[in-house]
Amino acid sequence: MVVKNIIDEMLPSIWPMVAFISIVAITLRCAYLFKGSRKFVLHKELLSLVFIIYILCLYYILMGQDGTSGVNLIPFKEMFRYSFGSYKFMKNVVGNILLFIPFGFFASYYLNNRKASLILIVSLIVSGLTEGLQYYTGRVFDIDDIILNVFGGFIGYLLYVGLMAIKGKLPKFMKSDAFINFMIILLVILIVLFSFDINIFNYL
Repeated sequence: MVVKNIIDEMLPSIWPMVAFISIVAITLRCAYLFKGSRKFVLHKELLSLVFIIYILCLYYILMGQDGTSGVNLIPFKEMFRYSFGSYKFMKNVVGNILLFIPFGFFASYYLNNRKASLILIVSLIVSGLTEGLQYYTGRVFDIDDIILNVFGGFIGYLLYVGLMAIKGKLPKFMKSDAFINFMIILLVILIVLFSFDINIFNYL
């Protein structure tokens, strides 16, 4: 699975950075909430922390790894270089889509946005500027990466809109902060277990 392979490659290098940033962010956020006597909503705080960690991981994947230099301005040229379903196809095509799905979701969430055009524009700007940075740091500027990233951002937007539509039809108790907190905690636990390849059944 391409996602698991990417996580396995990244984890040894990024976990100290993620842990440090998490400690700083959590400490400052708790101090801010405590100082202002503001309401603490766990699922909102966790989502903000996950977003910060996601941005750090995105930077590592897009900017922190060695690569070859060059420019591809021909749409779909690089996509069709790989055999469908091969590891390189999954990593370079599917991987570039998956990278920006969280971005589309978080951008829609924080902007409280229901318009696809806004997310497409934001994804295009972020991906395009990132590709430009890659070029000026000795890596490849690839129009295909931008297309795939924007598509991933659009999927993230659809995910957000779908979840909001489902939420609107849920029973009242399932819209409560307590229930959402429980679901978010469960999701975070599952992500951690998946990332560290932990099988809880081995400990039962």
